[in-house]
Amino acid sequence: MAHTSNGRGRPTGGERSGGTERTRGGKRPHTQHGKHDRKDSRRRPLTARRMVSARRRLRSEVPSTVAVLAGAEDFAAMQGYASFTFDDHATYMRQMEGLLREFAARGTHTSVTLFDPAGYEEFCTESRLDPDTPASRTRYTAEVAAAGTKVTYEGQPLARLLPRLVAEAEQQATWEHASALLTRGDCDSCGEDIGRAAFARATALLRRIIEAAGPGSHHLVCSVPAEGPAPLVAVLRTESRDDGLLHLGEAAALLFCTVLAAGIATNRPGGVVLRSTPPGGRDTVRGWNLKHGGRLHPLTEAEVFAAYCTDARTGDPAPPEPGVDYRAGLPLDD
Repeated sequence: MAHTSNGRGRPTGGERSGGTERTRGGKRPHTQHGKHDRKDSRRRPLTARRMVSARRRLRSEVPSTVAVLAGAEDFAAMQGYASFTFDDHATYMRQMEGLLREFAARGTHTSVTLFDPAGYEEFCTESRLDPDTPASRTRYTAEVAAAGTKVTYEGQPLARLLPRLVAEAEQQATWEHASALLTRGDCDSCGEDIGRAAFARATALLRRIIEAAGPGSHHLVCSVPAEGPAPLVAVLRTESRDDGLLHLGEAAALLFCTVLAAGIATNRPGGVVLRSTPPGGRDTVRGWNLKHGGRLHPLTEAEVFAAYCTDARTGDPAPPEPGVDYRAGLPLDD
């Protein structure tokens, strides 16, 4: 190897000793051969330990969906399968919560959805699967349940996560049912899209209700009869300020207008109830009946009181809520 000089005849790169080049500190310099050695070591096959570590890192990057039997009735329905080995719902929920914590500890992004036994049975029938196997439950979760309403698990207890998940699933089901009623309301023969016209009408009515209510916090409930024992119900919370700004959730407003529009398009006798809390004032409840032609007819004060002070399940009178005034519905001029 050639030596370079500093101009005084002294070597600057090192000295030869026994055919080996060394630096002043006596250490062997990196050679081209050493570089090849390092590259070759990187190309060596992974050891079993390194392969397991690599799989764990990859596993933490794969999202997971967990389908939960939230209610005791759903849990009881699955106990008819021999491959479902849980004896009681409480133990099942504890094990499920432990599984979610384990996923979180690994850094896995996990979503929680609902497991519907009736939907599972239909899925297995349509797919010609044996419902009494873990593999069929896994496939249902991957293909059906994961496509429904999901909530991201962030370490919160299931007791706090599940009510939110159930509420969002109910809202999604309500929106789908109301949208189907609107689609059924289309009338090609009269040259008019009844569904779109009904939605525009519902949007205008919501705007008029909020304007008539004035400043304050408002809680609106729209109810429309539907097929089955339960009506379509949409809840909307808004806040109107003195400066004219209005705060509301877009998804909740869309659901409210869709349910109201479904009642308008199908001429169903629905209704709207408004509970307002003005700044520094008492709560006030008002109500309207949905009439033919998409009109909200104001209820009288006595009708509002009777509606609010009657047990919905038994029909028996219920005591009025303290600190609440019951007033007639405000006129909504077209």
